[in-house]
Amino acid sequence: MSTQSINTFSPFLIFEREQWAELRKSVPLSLTEQDLKPLLSFNDELSLDEVRSIYLPLVRLLNYYIEENLKRHTVIERFLGIDKPKVPYIISIAGSVAVGKSTTARILQALLTEANRKVDLITTDGFLYPLEKLKQQDLLSKKGFPVSYDTHALIQFVSDIKSGKEQVKAPVYSHLTYDIIPGQYTEINQPDILIIEGLNVLQRGHKAHNLFVSDFVDFSIFVDAEESLLKNWYIKRFLKFRKGAFADPNSYFHHYAQLSEPEAIKVASSIWDNINGVNLHENILPTRERASLILVKGEDHAINTVKLRK
Repeated sequence: MSTQSINTFSPFLIFEREQWAELRKSVPLSLTEQDLKPLLSFNDELSLDEVRSIYLPLVRLLNYYIEENLKRHTVIERFLGIDKPKVPYIISIAGSVAVGKSTTARILQALLTEANRKVDLITTDGFLYPLEKLKQQDLLSKKGFPVSYDTHALIQFVSDIKSGKEQVKAPVYSHLTYDIIPGQYTEINQPDILIIEGLNVLQRGHKAHNLFVSDFVDFSIFVDAEESLLKNWYIKRFLKFRKGAFADPNSYFHHYAQLSEPEAIKVASSIWDNINGVNLHENILPTRERASLILVKGEDHAINTVKLRK
């Protein structure tokens, strides 16, 4: 590690890509290109080299943290003389719209599962208020902002998970209909690890019983990139959706499928400037420094810097 990686005045150790890759040590890579494809989000680009250089060292680090966490729980149980329910290790993944949080979550789930652990994954999208409620309260333009989530239900969910409760249910969100699917739930039943991915997992702006989602998280990751890149990735994703998901007559955004490319670029740019960009600056970026680890992406979606909290 170079001396510039240790900054006395920063709460983070900073690693360039090559430095971080060296920390993989002997962690094996069993994923193939075929395994990788289903893990990628619609507009994400990720290579096996990215998995080797960035995600394998991260999994090695997480395994150390998880082992120490298990030891700590064993000590507490011995001291109290009781057998406590299995307490899942919770990892949160935050970051902007279009930064690639979902891909990061799925890659980590696949790699962490290889240690014979049960690793579940949910997104906080399921805790958005139903579309009808957002319309009634004039919050549609604030979708993704803290006010658009049922924060109380989300905190109750993570509290139940952390207490070792069995069969905890999370609502299911459809990106096609842009809404919660009534009566559908993802059931989480005492996993070894739970990964929670969402815009709001590090936010502290809205209280529910004086608790925050981050109070229950053991390790938090923030996926970061310059806003100009984020906006460009969002527009590219919008253009792909225009030819794909938006073309489905059941899609909430079906009306966008008829736009010409210049019109679609203009609409996507406006959505970014008036909604996603505002949310980024007001609610998402202010949470970045709370993360245990920050992954900084460059122009080609590759992570070029890793910041690890000291």
